Amino acid sequence: MGRLEVLESLINLESPHHRGLTPFVASGSLLAVLLLMGAELLVSRRNEVRLRAQGALEPPGDVYRAMRWTYPGAFALMALEGALFGPEPGAATIAGVVVLAASKLLKCWAMATLGPRWTYRVLVLPGAPLVTGGPYALARHPNYIAVVGELLGMALLVGARLTGPATIVLFSLLLRVRIRVEDGALRSPHCARSSAGT
Repeated sequence: MGRLEVLESLINLESPHHRGLTPFVASGSLLAVLLLMGAELLVSRRNEVRLRAQGALEPPGDVYRAMRWTYPGAFALMALEGALFGPEPGAATIAGVVVLAASKLLKCWAMATLGPRWTYRVLVLPGAPLVTGGPYALARHPNYIAVVGELLGMALLVGARLTGPATIVLFSLLLRVRIRVEDGALRSPHCARSSAGT
């Protein structure tokens, strides 16, 4: 194949050598998600320092160490699959943007409702009242609903047909353990909801 033919095949959108917008959608989505995750991490760490200074306790048995890698890793795996094998942007991409945005809004609502008590870790502040307002009036763990929604939204957005369902199932198993630990800590007579992050 000569230079001119290679150049023509790169310009031709039907060519198997041309991936169109798919890699850009996948990498742009991953970048946006990781930037938002970084902002959440800053809020979490600031709140964690304050809570620990106030005597907050971290219950044993949490899966935070696993979640801190699987959460961003899930998005990275989906973006990689989408960039390499995902379909060109279409209706599923738009649905993914809507689901991801709605999930981020739900998470922001949960974070705002918990205020300085929101962290990625499960931290309980002895004697503080249980937060029951905002999304917590509608669901026991709205932040975790948002997290699963974020994963679903990303899978739709980038067309991650294999890693999307796999990471949702894996992360849901971790969330199940996390919820058990958090609920146990919240049932303690001197603890209150102080965190609902991942």
